[in-house]
Amino acid sequence: MAIPGWQRTDSPFHQGERAIQERLGALDQMDNFGRRIIREFLPEQHRQFYAQLSYFLVGTVDAAGNPWASILVGEPGFISTPNDHTLHIAAQPLYGDPLTKTLKVGSYIGFLGVELHTRRRNRVNGMVSNIGPDGFEVQVSQTFGNCPKYIQARQFNLVIFDPAVAKPLHTLTTLGETERQIVLAADTFFITTAYLDDAAGMGKGVDVSHRGGKPGFVRVDGDTLTVPDFIGNCHFNTFGNIEVNPRAGLLFIDFDRGNLLYLTGRAEVVWDGDPEIEAYAGAERLFKFHLTQGIRIDSGLPLAWSQPEYSRFLEQTGFW
Repeated sequence: MAIPGWQRTDSPFHQGERAIQERLGALDQMDNFGRRIIREFLPEQHRQFYAQLSYFLVGTVDAAGNPWASILVGEPGFISTPNDHTLHIAAQPLYGDPLTKTLKVGSYIGFLGVELHTRRRNRVNGMVSNIGPDGFEVQVSQTFGNCPKYIQARQFNLVIFDPAVAKPLHTLTTLGETERQIVLAADTFFITTAYLDDAAGMGKGVDVSHRGGKPGFVRVDGDTLTVPDFIGNCHFNTFGNIEVNPRAGLLFIDFDRGNLLYLTGRAEVVWDGDPEIEAYAGAERLFKFHLTQGIRIDSGLPLAWSQPEYSRFLEQTGFW
Protein backbone atom coordinates (compact mmCIF):
# COMPACT_ATOMS: atom_id res chain seq x y z
CA MET A 1 0.00 0.00 0.00
CA ALA A 2 1.35 3.43 -0.94
CA ILE A 3 2.43 5.64 1.95
CA PRO A 4 0.35 8.86 1.95
CA GLY A 5 2.28 12.02 1.18
CA TRP A 6 1.65 15.69 1.94
CA GLN A 7 -2.02 16.11 2.89
CA ARG A 8 -2.26 19.91 3.16
CA THR A 9 -3.47 22.39 0.55
CA ASP A 10 -0.45 24.65 1.03
CA SER A 11 2.79 23.57 -0.61
CA PRO A 12 5.37 21.72 1.53
CA PHE A 13 7.93 24.23 0.19
CA HIS A 14 8.22 27.82 1.45
CA GLN A 15 8.51 30.91 -0.76
CA GLY A 16 12.31 30.85 -0.92
CA GLU A 17 12.38 27.27 -2.19
CA ARG A 18 9.51 27.94 -4.59
CA ALA A 19 11.18 31.10 -5.94
CA ILE A 20 14.24 29.09 -6.98
CA GLN A 21 12.19 26.22 -8.37
CA GLU A 22 10.23 28.76 -10.47
CA ARG A 23 13.45 30.47 -11.61
CA LEU A 24 14.69 27.13 -12.91
CA GLY A 25 11.36 26.14 -14.49
CA ALA A 26 10.66 23.32 -12.03
CA LEU A 27 7.93 24.83 -9.82
CA ASP A 28 4.99 22.61 -10.85
CA GLN A 29 7.19 19.52 -11.16
CA MET A 30 8.58 19.95 -7.65
CA ASP A 31 5.22 20.81 -6.11
CA ASN A 32 3.81 17.52 -7.43
CA PHE A 33 6.95 15.61 -6.42
CA GLY A 34 7.09 17.17 -2.96
CA ARG A 35 3.48 16.25 -2.23
CA ARG A 36 4.34 12.60 -2.92
CA ILE A 37 7.51 12.29 -0.83
CA ILE A 38 7.31 14.90 1.96
CA ARG A 39 5.29 13.85 4.99
CA GLU A 40 4.31 15.17 8.42
CA PHE A 41 5.08 11.83 10.03
CA LEU A 42 7.82 9.20 10.14
CA PRO A 43 7.18 6.31 7.77
CA GLU A 44 7.96 2.89 9.23
CA GLN A 45 11.08 2.49 7.08
CA HIS A 46 12.45 5.81 8.42
CA ARG A 47 11.76 4.73 12.02
CA GLN A 48 13.71 1.51 11.44
CA PHE A 49 16.50 3.40 9.70
CA TYR A 50 17.03 5.92 12.50
CA ALA A 51 17.07 3.14 15.11
CA GLN A 52 20.12 1.54 13.49
CA LEU A 53 22.26 4.70 13.28
CA SER A 54 25.34 5.48 15.39
CA TYR A 55 25.61 9.12 14.35
CA PHE A 56 23.07 11.80 13.50
CA LEU A 57 23.72 15.21 11.89
CA VAL A 58 21.89 18.08 13.55
CA GLY A 59 21.03 21.65 12.52
CA THR A 60 20.15 24.39 15.01
CA VAL A 61 20.20 28.20 15.25
CA ASP A 62 21.71 30.20 18.12
CA ALA A 63 20.19 33.21 19.90
CA ALA A 64 21.87 35.59 17.44
CA GLY A 65 20.34 33.77 14.45
CA ASN A 66 23.52 31.95 13.42
CA PRO A 67 22.95 28.42 12.01
CA TRP A 68 25.22 25.62 13.23
CA ALA A 69 25.71 22.06 11.99
CA SER A 70 26.47 19.45 14.67
CA ILE A 71 26.82 15.71 15.12
CA LEU A 72 25.43 13.41 17.82
CA VAL A 73 26.91 9.96 18.45
CA GLY A 74 25.63 6.87 20.27
CA GLU A 75 25.17 3.13 20.18
CA PRO A 76 22.52 1.93 17.68
CA GLY A 77 19.15 2.51 19.32
CA PHE A 78 20.07 5.92 20.75
CA ILE A 79 17.49 7.32 18.31
CA SER A 80 14.01 5.95 18.91
CA THR A 81 10.50 6.84 17.77
CA PRO A 82 7.84 6.37 20.48
CA ASN A 83 5.30 7.12 17.73
CA ASP A 84 5.35 8.30 14.13
CA HIS A 85 5.36 11.99 15.15
CA THR A 86 8.07 11.86 17.83
CA LEU A 87 11.84 11.34 17.89
CA HIS A 88 13.65 10.60 21.12
CA ILE A 89 17.43 11.07 21.09
CA ALA A 90 19.23 9.49 24.06
CA ALA A 91 22.50 11.38 23.66
CA GLN A 92 24.30 14.46 24.88
CA PRO A 93 26.13 16.92 22.60
CA LEU A 94 29.85 16.25 22.18
CA TYR A 95 32.25 18.43 24.15
CA GLY A 96 32.41 21.94 22.67
CA ASP A 97 29.69 21.31 20.08
CA PRO A 98 27.53 24.44 19.54
CA LEU A 99 24.53 22.21 20.22
CA THR A 100 25.39 22.43 23.95
CA LYS A 101 24.13 26.04 23.81
CA THR A 102 21.50 25.96 21.04
CA LEU A 103 19.45 22.95 22.21
CA LYS A 104 16.39 24.43 23.94
CA VAL A 105 12.74 23.45 24.39
CA GLY A 106 10.66 25.19 21.73
CA SER A 107 13.56 25.61 19.29
CA TYR A 108 13.39 24.46 15.69
CA ILE A 109 15.79 21.67 14.77
CA GLY A 110 16.72 19.69 11.66
CA PHE A 111 18.30 16.25 11.31
CA LEU A 112 20.06 14.32 8.60
CA GLY A 113 20.24 10.58 9.18
CA VAL A 114 22.95 9.21 6.92
CA GLU A 115 24.73 5.88 6.64
CA LEU A 116 27.89 6.79 4.80
CA HIS A 117 28.74 3.11 4.20
CA THR A 118 25.42 2.45 2.39
CA ARG A 119 24.93 6.02 1.13
CA ARG A 120 21.38 5.93 2.45
CA ARG A 121 20.01 9.15 3.96
CA ASN A 122 16.74 10.56 5.27
CA ARG A 123 15.82 13.93 6.69
CA VAL A 124 13.50 15.04 9.45
CA ASN A 125 12.68 18.51 10.78
CA GLY A 126 10.71 19.56 13.83
CA MET A 127 10.70 21.31 17.19
CA VAL A 128 12.34 20.33 20.49
CA SER A 129 9.50 19.46 22.88
CA ASN A 130 11.33 18.16 25.93
CA ILE A 131 14.86 17.91 27.35
CA GLY A 132 15.63 15.44 30.11
CA PRO A 133 18.61 13.83 31.81
CA ASP A 134 18.73 11.03 29.21
CA GLY A 135 18.36 13.17 26.09
CA PHE A 136 15.63 15.11 24.32
CA GLU A 137 12.45 14.73 22.26
CA VAL A 138 11.38 16.34 19.00
CA GLN A 139 7.91 16.73 17.52
CA VAL A 140 8.21 16.00 13.83
CA SER A 141 6.96 18.47 11.18
CA GLN A 142 8.49 17.23 7.91
CA THR A 143 10.22 14.03 6.77
CA PHE A 144 11.59 12.91 3.44
CA GLY A 145 14.29 10.80 1.85
CA ASN A 146 17.27 12.05 -0.16
CA CYS A 147 19.18 10.51 -3.07
CA PRO A 148 22.66 8.98 -2.53
CA LYS A 149 24.49 11.23 -5.03
CA TYR A 150 27.98 12.52 -4.17
CA ILE A 151 28.21 10.54 -0.90
CA GLN A 152 31.65 8.96 -0.29
CA ALA A 153 31.17 5.51 1.26
CA ARG A 154 32.98 4.98 4.57
CA GLN A 155 32.79 2.22 7.15
CA PHE A 156 33.12 3.25 10.78
CA ASN A 157 33.84 1.95 14.27
CA LEU A 158 32.35 3.55 17.35
CA VAL A 159 34.84 3.84 20.20
CA ILE A 160 34.01 4.14 23.90
CA PHE A 161 33.58 7.79 24.80
CA ASP A 162 32.22 10.26 27.35
CA PRO A 163 30.80 13.38 25.63
CA ALA A 164 31.60 15.50 28.68
CA VAL A 165 35.35 14.80 28.65
CA ALA A 166 37.20 17.97 27.67
CA LYS A 167 39.09 18.08 24.36
CA PRO A 168 41.37 20.79 22.96
CA LEU A 169 39.00 23.58 21.87
CA HIS A 170 39.89 26.49 19.61
CA THR A 171 37.53 29.40 18.91
CA LEU A 172 38.18 31.43 15.77
CA THR A 173 37.01 34.36 13.68
CA THR A 174 39.42 33.69 10.83
CA LEU A 175 40.72 30.50 9.23
CA GLY A 176 44.21 29.50 10.35
CA GLU A 177 46.44 27.02 8.57
CA THR A 178 45.02 24.03 10.49
CA GLU A 179 41.45 24.96 9.55
CA ARG A 180 42.48 25.61 5.94
CA GLN A 181 44.01 22.15 5.66
CA ILE A 182 40.85 20.49 7.03
CA VAL A 183 38.69 22.30 4.47
CA LEU A 184 41.07 21.79 1.54
CA ALA A 185 41.26 18.04 2.21
CA ALA A 186 37.50 17.60 2.56
CA ASP A 187 35.43 15.42 0.24
CA THR A 188 32.37 15.81 2.50
CA PHE A 189 30.79 18.46 4.70
CA PHE A 190 27.41 19.22 6.20
CA ILE A 191 25.47 22.47 5.97
CA THR A 192 22.70 23.97 8.09
CA THR A 193 20.38 26.72 6.89
CA ALA A 194 17.11 28.00 8.30
CA TYR A 195 14.00 30.04 7.57
CA LEU A 196 12.18 30.82 10.80
CA ASP A 197 9.83 33.58 9.65
CA ASP A 198 6.13 32.85 10.21
CA ALA A 199 5.62 33.60 6.51
CA ALA A 200 7.23 30.20 5.83
CA GLY A 201 4.06 28.46 7.03
CA MET A 202 4.54 24.70 7.25
CA GLY A 203 7.96 25.15 5.60
CA LYS A 204 9.28 27.02 8.65
CA GLY A 205 12.26 25.32 10.23
CA VAL A 206 15.90 24.29 10.08
CA ASP A 207 17.51 22.06 7.44
CA VAL A 208 20.78 20.18 7.56
CA SER A 209 22.15 18.69 4.37
CA HIS A 210 25.14 16.84 2.91
CA ARG A 211 27.62 18.14 0.33
CA GLY A 212 30.24 15.97 -1.36
CA GLY A 213 32.87 16.17 -4.08
CA LYS A 214 36.40 15.18 -4.98
CA PRO A 215 39.00 16.03 -2.31
CA GLY A 216 39.71 19.72 -2.73
CA PHE A 217 36.26 20.54 -4.10
CA VAL A 218 36.00 23.40 -1.60
CA ARG A 219 38.15 26.38 -2.56
CA VAL A 220 39.53 28.63 0.20
CA ASP A 221 40.29 32.32 -0.38
CA GLY A 222 41.03 34.00 2.93
CA ASP A 223 37.89 33.48 5.01
CA THR A 224 35.68 32.78 1.98
CA LEU A 225 34.85 29.26 0.83
CA THR A 226 33.58 28.54 -2.68
CA VAL A 227 31.77 25.28 -3.34
CA PRO A 228 30.52 24.04 -6.73
CA ASP A 229 26.91 22.90 -6.73
CA PHE A 230 26.20 19.93 -8.94
CA ILE A 231 22.91 18.70 -10.40
CA GLY A 232 20.66 17.43 -7.60
CA ASN A 233 17.06 16.71 -6.68
CA CYS A 234 15.74 20.26 -7.34
CA HIS A 235 14.28 20.55 -3.83
CA PHE A 236 16.57 23.53 -3.13
CA ASN A 237 15.94 23.33 0.62
CA THR A 238 19.38 24.80 1.36
CA PHE A 239 19.45 27.42 -1.39
CA GLY A 240 15.77 28.22 -0.76
CA ASN A 241 16.62 29.08 2.84
CA ILE A 242 19.61 31.17 1.73
CA GLU A 243 17.32 33.01 -0.70
CA VAL A 244 15.38 34.43 2.27
CA ASN A 245 17.97 34.14 5.07
CA PRO A 246 21.58 34.35 3.79
CA ARG A 247 23.31 32.56 6.65
CA ALA A 248 24.74 29.05 6.94
CA GLY A 249 26.56 26.78 9.36
CA LEU A 250 29.11 24.22 8.13
CA LEU A 251 30.58 21.13 9.77
CA PHE A 252 33.80 19.65 8.41
CA ILE A 253 34.95 16.28 9.74
CA ASP A 254 38.61 15.33 9.64
CA PHE A 255 37.93 11.62 9.09
CA ASP A 256 41.58 10.66 9.68
CA ARG A 257 42.05 12.40 13.05
CA GLY A 258 38.52 12.82 14.41
CA ASN A 259 38.86 16.61 14.47
CA LEU A 260 35.67 18.65 14.08
CA LEU A 261 35.47 22.11 12.50
CA TYR A 262 32.25 24.05 13.10
CA LEU A 263 31.82 27.27 11.09
CA THR A 264 29.01 29.82 10.81
CA GLY A 265 28.74 32.84 8.56
CA ARG A 266 27.14 34.64 5.66
CA ALA A 267 26.04 32.67 2.60
CA GLU A 268 25.35 33.52 -1.03
CA VAL A 269 24.68 31.67 -4.27
CA VAL A 270 26.34 32.49 -7.60
CA TRP A 271 23.73 31.72 -10.24
CA ASP A 272 23.85 30.69 -13.89
CA GLY A 273 25.53 33.10 -16.24
CA ASP A 274 28.34 34.20 -13.94
CA PRO A 275 31.68 33.45 -15.66
CA GLU A 276 33.18 32.27 -12.36
CA ILE A 277 31.11 29.08 -12.64
CA GLU A 278 33.02 28.02 -15.77
CA ALA A 279 36.11 27.45 -13.65
CA TYR A 280 34.36 24.53 -11.90
CA ALA A 281 33.73 21.71 -14.41
CA GLY A 282 30.39 20.03 -13.81
CA ALA A 283 29.02 22.81 -11.59
CA GLU A 284 25.62 24.36 -12.24
CA ARG A 285 26.10 27.18 -9.73
CA LEU A 286 28.36 28.11 -6.81
CA PHE A 287 27.81 28.40 -3.08
CA LYS A 288 29.92 31.01 -1.29
CA PHE A 289 30.44 31.14 2.46
CA HIS A 290 31.99 34.05 4.36
CA LEU A 291 33.17 33.09 7.84
CA THR A 292 31.92 34.95 10.91
CA GLN A 293 33.07 32.59 13.67
CA GLY A 294 33.97 29.00 14.30
CA ILE A 295 35.11 26.29 16.69
CA ARG A 296 37.68 23.55 16.17
CA ILE A 297 37.70 20.54 18.48
CA ASP A 298 40.71 18.24 18.27
CA SER A 299 39.99 14.47 18.44
CA GLY A 300 36.39 15.25 19.34
CA LEU A 301 34.62 12.61 17.25
CA PRO A 302 34.50 9.08 18.78
CA LEU A 303 34.31 7.36 15.40
CA ALA A 304 37.12 5.75 13.41
CA TRP A 305 36.67 5.65 9.64
CA SER A 306 37.87 3.57 6.72
CA GLN A 307 39.31 5.11 3.59
CA PRO A 308 36.53 6.41 1.32
CA GLU A 309 35.03 4.79 -1.74
CA TYR A 310 34.24 7.76 -3.91
CA SER A 311 30.83 8.27 -5.48
CA ARG A 312 30.63 7.31 -9.16
CA PHE A 313 28.85 10.61 -9.78
CA LEU A 314 32.14 12.43 -9.16
CA GLU A 315 33.31 11.17 -12.55
CA GLN A 316 31.10 13.92 -14.01
CA THR A 317 32.98 16.64 -12.15
CA GLY A 318 36.39 18.13 -12.79
CA PHE A 319 39.39 19.38 -10.85
CA TRP A 320 40.14 22.97 -9.99
